Amino acid sequence: MPTLHELWLQTLNRHADAVAVRDAATGAQWTFSALQEEVTALPPVAPRQVHVASVRGVGGARQFVLECLRAWRDDAVLCPVEVETPPLLADAVARGTRFAPEICHLKFTSGSTGQPRGVLFRGDQLVADAENIRLTMGLDQACPNLAVISLAHSYGFSNLILPLLLQGHPMVLVPDPMPSSKRQAHALGIRYTVPAVPAMWRAWHQAGLLKDAPIALAISAGAPLPLQLEEEIYAVAGIKIHNFYGSSECGGIAYDASPEPRVDASYAGQAMHGVSLSLGADGCLGVHSQAVGEGYWPAETEERATLGGGTFRTSDVVDLNVETGGVTMRGRLSDTINVAGRKLNPAEVEAALLSCDGVRHCVVFGVPSADEVRCEETVACVNVDAAAGVRQEDLVRWMGERLPGWQRPRRYWLRQDLVPNARGKFSRAEWRGRFLETELTGFLKD
Repeated sequence: MPTLHELWLQTLNRHADAVAVRDAATGAQWTFSALQEEVTALPPVAPRQVHVASVRGVGGARQFVLECLRAWRDDAVLCPVEVETPPLLADAVARGTRFAPEICHLKFTSGSTGQPRGVLFRGDQLVADAENIRLTMGLDQACPNLAVISLAHSYGFSNLILPLLLQGHPMVLVPDPMPSSKRQAHALGIRYTVPAVPAMWRAWHQAGLLKDAPIALAISAGAPLPLQLEEEIYAVAGIKIHNFYGSSECGGIAYDASPEPRVDASYAGQAMHGVSLSLGADGCLGVHSQAVGEGYWPAETEERATLGGGTFRTSDVVDLNVETGGVTMRGRLSDTINVAGRKLNPAEVEAALLSCDGVRHCVVFGVPSADEVRCEETVACVNVDAAAGVRQEDLVRWMGERLPGWQRPRRYWLRQDLVPNARGKFSRAEWRGRFLETELTGFLKD
């Protein structure tokens, strides 16, 4: 199979004079040929060594694209990072760590413990992920991708970088996902595809930016998309947001291609093109695809291995429709809360909370109960809009009208500092740890 660099040269040959990257803020634009000229001028990097690329400062996104091409040109192992280089990677770079000849890409994922871990990829696995996305989503090169998510994150790399460099799908840059930047993109007068996260869709909706917006395809991933938000945007703007479910270890998994809003917030969509799914004995989803990564770095022991050989065994507990490939999320194996023997998916509680006006963000987790029979109690950490005047008793009443008693949070922990990280996600493990450190003793006395 051709290398990633050879595939880029094929893209360059097909689209040489076409606009590849456009800056919505300045109006500047670069053709595919212009990108190649800039890459040619960059000094070489050491072959087979790790080449770290990040998006920093003004012009950082375009430079990130160039660094990707530079690594492909010089047969280096590209490792995109978002903010800070993980210590494990920094040590590997310092020691000149080299990987097997077929490895060309190293992703870092947060992992269930919050500690970044590496995932190794061959070039053909990245190509398969890009092709699965193109065929599943029906990407149209006449509708550029709007780059509002991190290019260095797995979601952004698969949905923005790979389509650009391997398929010639152009990209529009904006300085940030704020409403003012979104207006700059609107002013270009072109229709575009928008891969984003739920928090961005909510902000744009609240700012009134989606009605009559030139959006050809709307995609949401990275965190659960609240059903109410999906329905409101469809009703107000006529935009159907398509839920996309993927993982750093295997790229795209499922996609909701339906033309109308979902009726179940837990529905993640159907298996993507090139992906087959299975259900393990523990209820967790198995992903089988040519896009599945080669393995973890450092390698797991064979007994613990969950990745390799074209298969990724997730920790996502799901209902799987074998006939249609439809996936309905039921929680994560590690996140499930045991309430007196009943298994509670915290995502269900979070979805109910997010439907309450004034609730900005929330994370739900279980903590040990003083009553051994109950096993765990449910805690809801909530960031509310102070201007909306939402109080704890309002949340109690709201949840009391929507969930049976055993599913309702036992404690509401109001925290204004609960905000998503750079990936648009929240770490249940992190917030559970904070609660256990500072609040558990008083909670158990209540």
